[in-house]
Amino acid sequence: MAKKIDLKSKTNSELIEMVTTGRETVRVERFKDKYSRKASVIGGAKLEVARALTELNARQAATK
Repeated sequence: MAKKIDLKSKTNSELIEMVTTGRETVRVERFKDKYSRKASVIGGAKLEVARALTELNARQAATK
């Protein structure tokens, strides 16, 4: 789980990679058999995506 301090030190391309990886994880977990799904994995991946997108949007707003 990435913390706010860790995200600030990452580049934009690394953050975008985190978003795509997290979204892929959510997609894969969602389409698994209902007995092998893990809600904690989905929740953690969604949280990572949200944190990375928040940092990207903050950087974009700061440059305007």
